Amino acid sequence: MKITYKLLLLFAVTMLTVCGCEDQLNINPKGVLADELLFGKPEHIDGFVTPCYSAIPYLGWSEAHSWWMHGSIRSDDAYKGGSGVNDQSSWHDSEVFSSLTANMSNNDGPWFKGYVAISRYNLALYALSQVDESDYPLKDIRVGEIKFLRGSTYFFMKTIWRYIPWIDESNARDIESVTNTPNRPNGADDSQLWENIVADLEDAVRLLPEEQEDPGRVNKNAARALAAKALLFKAYEQDERHRVVNVNREMLERALVYINQIVDQEGEKVDLCPDFAENFLPDYDNITKEAIWEVEYSISDGTSSGGNTNNGAELNAPSWEPYFPCCDFHKASFNMANAFRTDENGLPLFDTFNDAEMKGRFDEYFAENTFDPRFSHTMAVPGHPYKYNPELLFETNASRSPGDYGYLKSIKELVPAFCDCIIVNRNSMNVRNVRYAEILLWKAEILIQMDRYKEALPIINKLRMRANQSQSRLLTVENKPYLNYNISVYPDNEKWTKDYAWKALMFENRLETACEGRRFFDMLRWGILEQTMNSYFAKEKTRFSWMDNAIFVAGRDEYKPIPQAQINWAKGNYVQNPGY
Repeated sequence: MKITYKLLLLFAVTMLTVCGCEDQLNINPKGVLADELLFGKPEHIDGFVTPCYSAIPYLGWSEAHSWWMHGSIRSDDAYKGGSGVNDQSSWHDSEVFSSLTANMSNNDGPWFKGYVAISRYNLALYALSQVDESDYPLKDIRVGEIKFLRGSTYFFMKTIWRYIPWIDESNARDIESVTNTPNRPNGADDSQLWENIVADLEDAVRLLPEEQEDPGRVNKNAARALAAKALLFKAYEQDERHRVVNVNREMLERALVYINQIVDQEGEKVDLCPDFAENFLPDYDNITKEAIWEVEYSISDGTSSGGNTNNGAELNAPSWEPYFPCCDFHKASFNMANAFRTDENGLPLFDTFNDAEMKGRFDEYFAENTFDPRFSHTMAVPGHPYKYNPELLFETNASRSPGDYGYLKSIKELVPAFCDCIIVNRNSMNVRNVRYAEILLWKAEILIQMDRYKEALPIINKLRMRANQSQSRLLTVENKPYLNYNISVYPDNEKWTKDYAWKALMFENRLETACEGRRFFDMLRWGILEQTMNSYFAKEKTRFSWMDNAIFVAGRDEYKPIPQAQINWAKGNYVQNPGY
C-alpha cells in the first residue's frame, strides 16, 4: 500500500495515448520519428515497464468490476446487492444468467480494459527487445515481469470468455493485423491459447528473480503460482459444450512441480499467516509470508485522484453513515452463511448445510448453530463488531435493500472504519491475488486427483487448524466470541476415502476463499456449475422473488458472451460463444 511508482515518464504517456487512439480510431501510425526517439534507449525502458503495473485489469469497477463481479455474485457465494434489482441491472443479469446477452453493459468494458493492458505489455516487450542487456542489465528481469502480467491477464480473460484473440508483440503495432486476428483461428479449440498463456508464465518463472527490491514487482514465486494455476485449469479439458471430459494427469504433474517449489520454502519465505485476519487488514500489506502475489495500491501519493486506490471495492462498502456513504454491493448469500455451519464434531455439513433458514429468524439462527470462525472474517453481521472493532457494532441500517439481499455484508475487501487508507469509499489496502493457502489447496486437489488422497489430509487440516487459531480478534467488548465457534480437523481414519477427500477439498476451497471471487471459476474447473447453481437457485427462489427467472444452462453459462461491440469491431473475425 505504501509504495508509489514515479517512473511514468512523459514519453510513455504520449506513446500509450497514441496507441490507444490508433486502436480506437483505426488510424495508421505515424511512428517512425517516435521509434528513433524512444526505442533503443536504456534510460527510457522503465517508462515503458512500470506503467504496465497500473494496467493490471479487473480491479476497478467502472470498466472491469473486480473479481467479486466475475467470480462471486455469479456463484452461490454472494448477491449483487445495492439498492435493488435495477441498481446496476447488468450485474443482476450476470447473477441470474437467463437475461444475459452479448449486448449487456459491463461486459464490453472488461474486455476492452484487458486489451488496453495487453497493448501496454506488448509495447513494453517491443521496447525491451530494442535494447541490449549490456546496456540495460535488468532486461531479462523486466521481460519476465511483463510476460507474467501478460500471461496472467490472458488467463483471467480466458476464464471469463474462453475464446479470445491472442495479440502479442509480433503483431500488436499493426492495427489491421490486430483487427483480423480471430478468437478461434481455423475453428480450433482453445488448446493453443492455453499453450501461449502457459509459455508466458513459464518464461516468467525462468527470468524473474526470487526476490525483488521494490514491493509490488512480481517475483519468481508469483510466476510459479500463476504457471501452476494455468496448468491446473488446463488439465480439466472441456469439449465444445464446456463439459469437463478429461483430467490431464501430465498437466497436473507439471503444475505440482511449481507448487512444490513454493511449498518447499515453507517457514522460510512462505507460510500461512498465524491469524486469518492478517490477509485482509491494511496493516499487513507487504509483510506477510502468505501473500504470493500482492497487487499494490497507494494513497496520498501526489496523484490528482489522491491515490492509486482499489476502485473495485468502492461500491462494496456498506451504506452506513457516518462511516461509509455508499453503496452496499456484494452481499454474502444465505447459502454462503450456511456453508460455514458445522456439526457437533466441528466438521462441515457437506450435504445438509443449506437446510437451515436465516430469513425471518435472524437471532434464532445464530443461537441454534455452530460455525467455522472464517464466517466472521468473511461477512459483517448486524450486532457484531465491524471489522474486528468491538466498539463499533455493525447495524441493520447499513443495508440498502435487506428485503432483496439480506443483512450480511462481504468484508474481506473492506477496511476498518476511520482507516487512514480511505478516500470516501475507496481504499488503498493491497489485494492478495494469490495466497499461500490457495497453493496448499491446489496441491491437495492435485494429490486427490492423482489418487494420493491420504497425502491431502494434513494439507487440508493445516488450513482448518489455522482457522481454529484465528479467533482472538473475534471477541466482543465483553471479551466473548461473536458466535458459537466449533471447528476441528478431519480424522485420519477409514472414512477418508478419495470421494470423501474430494468433497472436503471442494468445501475447504469455498470456506477459505469465500467472497474473494474464486468460487465461480473453481466450479467451472471442476465441471459442477450446472448442478450446483440450479440447486442454489431452487432454494433461493423460496427466499427472494427476484430469483424467479434464475437458471443456469449448461453449455452456455459457463462463459460470458463475446461482447457484440467487439465482434462488430473485429469485422466478423470473432465467433460468438455457444448459446448467445
